[in-house]
Amino acid sequence: MLSHIDICRMNRLMEHNPEAKNIIEQLLQNHQTIVSLISHEIRNPLTLISSSLQLMEQTHPEVRDFSNWDQTMQDLNFLCQLLSELSAYNNGSTLRYQVFSLQKLLRSVAVSFAISLENASVSFRSSIDPAIKDYAGDQIKLREVLLNLLKNARESQADEIVLSASSGCDTSGIQISIRDNGCGIEQDQLDQIFQAFHTTKQEGTGLGLSLSKRIIEAHHGTLTVTSAPGKGSTFTVFLPL
Repeated sequence: MLSHIDICRMNRLMEHNPEAKNIIEQLLQNHQTIVSLISHEIRNPLTLISSSLQLMEQTHPEVRDFSNWDQTMQDLNFLCQLLSELSAYNNGSTLRYQVFSLQKLLRSVAVSFAISLENASVSFRSSIDPAIKDYAGDQIKLREVLLNLLKNARESQADEIVLSASSGCDTSGIQISIRDNGCGIEQDQLDQIFQAFHTTKQEGTGLGLSLSKRIIEAHHGTLTVTSAPGKGSTFTVFLPL
C-alpha cells in the first residue's frame, strides 16, 4: 500500500521529470489493479463465511450464548468494513465528473446528518452561502467526504458541531469547514491523521481521513485540519473553481 507521502513524492517527480511520468503512471495503475484483485479475492470467501455464520445464528439461536461468538461476529464485520474501505481508498482518485448544485448537496448532507442526531445530545447548525452554485466534480464521493468528516466530529465527544460553506470573496474556490468542540487531536498526531491505516479509534480502520484527502486532492483541492486537545477540531475543505 502506497502512503499519501509516497504518492505526493511521485506526483512531484512527474512534474519535474516528464520522462518518468509514463513509467510512474503505469506503476500506479499496476499497483491499483493488484490492490483491487487482492481485495476482491479476499472479499468473496469472507462474504461466504459471513453468510454461513448468519444462517447458523438464525437456525440455531443458541450459538449466541457460545463463548466469544459476539466477538467473532464483530471481528468478521470489521474485516468486511476494512475491505470495503480499502476498495474505496484504492479508487479514491478515480472520479466520475458531472455538473451539479453544490449548494443543494451541502444542504442535503446537513439534513441527513441532522436526522442522524435526533436521539443524540449534540447541537448541530449549518451556514451555507446561497451564492454557491454549480460545481463540476464527483457528487457521490464529495458527499462521502462530508459525511465522513461530520461522523468524525460526532465521535469526538462534541456537544456542538458546525458545518459552514462559502464561495469566498475572490470567487477562486469554495471553502467548507466542519468544526466541533470535542476532545481535539494531540499535536503529535496531526501530521499522521491523513496517513492510511493510522487511527486512534479502537474499532477504526484508519482509512476514512486518508480516503477523504485523496478524493479532495483528486478534485485539485485541499483538506486541512487545525486542532488542540480539549478545544475541538476544524477540518477545512477547499475546492477550486
